[in-house]
Amino acid sequence: MSSNSAPDPSTVRYDGPWTHRDVHANGIRFHVVEADATVPTDAPLVLLLHGFADFWWSWRHQLTGIAGHGYRTVAVDLRGYGDTDKPPRGYDGWTLAGDVAGLIRALGHTEATLVGHADGGLVCWATAVLHPRLVRSIALVSSPHPAALKSAVLRDPAQRSAWLPQFLRYQLPRYPENLLTRRGGAEVERLLRERVGEPWSRTAEFTETASRMRTAIRIPGAAHSALEYQRWAFRSQWRPDGKRFMATMRDPIDIPVLGLRGADDRYLLGSTIERDRGLSPRRALVTIPNAGHYAHQENPGKVNEVLTAYWHEQNGANDTPKDDLVSP
Repeated sequence: MSSNSAPDPSTVRYDGPWTHRDVHANGIRFHVVEADATVPTDAPLVLLLHGFADFWWSWRHQLTGIAGHGYRTVAVDLRGYGDTDKPPRGYDGWTLAGDVAGLIRALGHTEATLVGHADGGLVCWATAVLHPRLVRSIALVSSPHPAALKSAVLRDPAQRSAWLPQFLRYQLPRYPENLLTRRGGAEVERLLRERVGEPWSRTAEFTETASRMRTAIRIPGAAHSALEYQRWAFRSQWRPDGKRFMATMRDPIDIPVLGLRGADDRYLLGSTIERDRGLSPRRALVTIPNAGHYAHQENPGKVNEVLTAYWHEQNGANDTPKDDLVSP
């Protein structure tokens, strides 16, 4: 396949110690990937939600690492990404939360723990607020509460400088789609390299990951769908649905929340992650060493260790938040 030809959606179904499935929920078909580890039929469900310009592969280390601790672990191609359907609508916070709620039920569970990176983390926050009975806990990788992110962009010059220019560029018509897909998806690799820690950017795994992300973003409709998440977040600020969504998101959530951030993340700053503690009073914040914006890929062993230790602690009914369980 030449670098200019559009990949088939099925090209993201990479082989490994997992099983690819199609699951229908909230009116569309989702591509999900479930770890092959043997776990009890009533094992707790963990759903893994990727970030912008990414796909399920982002969670390969968590699929195997978390399942080994007795969790039913499932990574999802979010609406519009990878081999999931790409409808023209539904990239608003309400519908995306409904997608996850539908997936939990379609997988035969009444609740789940959600783990999300960046935009996937924002979907975790929305699902926890809008469908609280279905969410046991959430864990976020470089994904502040949406109200905290908005506040930081408005009030913190350093966060505004790191985050806002790219976000505004994505609001233009057509140009961003071309930017993400031209030259074989080179822009996606550039964004990845810019946001990860320098040591990981020199590894063979980085090269493989960038190649697979470049392929996935060139699947027909994927770039447009990815940008629709960003566009709704911007345009809705001046519409009744967006104002109602943000007002609803300010309702505190009374579930365990684990916030993880790479020590070398230059895109989402530590001060932004720490904002608005009152919106998630049972939140613990953890710094992951030797990692940038993609901590779950750059230092997966430590991320898996922190996740499973935190869940074990919660299952032991000790809900006291502890910041910086891991220091840089």
